Amino acid sequence: MTAIPKSHPRLNSLLIREKLVNGFDNNLVAKEGLLAHGRGEAFDYLIGEKTSKSAKKAIKAAAFMLKNAENSVISVNGNYAALCPKEIIALAKNTDSKIEVNLFYSSEKRKKAITKILKKSGAKEIFGLNKKSSTKLLGIDSARRIVDKNGIFSADVVLVPLEDGDRTIALKKAKKKIITFDLNPLSRTAETADITIVDNVTRAMKLLVTESKNEGKKSIKYNNKKNLKLSILEIRKNLERRAKNA
Repeated sequence: MTAIPKSHPRLNSLLIREKLVNGFDNNLVAKEGLLAHGRGEAFDYLIGEKTSKSAKKAIKAAAFMLKNAENSVISVNGNYAALCPKEIIALAKNTDSKIEVNLFYSSEKRKKAITKILKKSGAKEIFGLNKKSSTKLLGIDSARRIVDKNGIFSADVVLVPLEDGDRTIALKKAKKKIITFDLNPLSRTAETADITIVDNVTRAMKLLVTESKNEGKKSIKYNNKKNLKLSILEIRKNLERRAKNA
């Protein structure tokens, strides 16, 4: 059997799977999170398993928005914590953002496991754990409606990776600016957010951390609807190129 080169995107995909399985075994990831990742892998293949020009533009815009927010919050679920704990902490530090645990399939066991890995990676303060400071978002029925008064509820900008559409819509109705990672440019989340990064979260987070450290204060012209159309065009071109080489 031919070995996969270290630089090959397929190897990265296999490593991500291993992280998520370990996350599931350690109570970080819900079983539904594994299914969601499988869907994401299919879209990652469509974009060519690399960061596109449209994604890089969205990353620059996201860094600027986070750097210039008055009260930005990074929302963390199990998959995000399992895949990018160090990057979450670095991004929060670079942009002076708060970190809040917010789960669709919520349990105290999962909250504790996620908190543990975030603190191990360097987090000093984590919101979303104290029931006394919790409140509810309107227009959403899932457990994700429970948010921290001092975190997501009072934020002006929220980074919501690997998101469900209902909460994105609820956050927009609550007058929040939304940044998201979504490999499907046609999803409700992608179309509702102010900035959608159509890329694998593990690749994009590394770039976003670097961008927020080096050039996050530099504004760029950005229109999310136009950028999503560009990402769809990039997918189409990638598929046409692969079809010719088949």
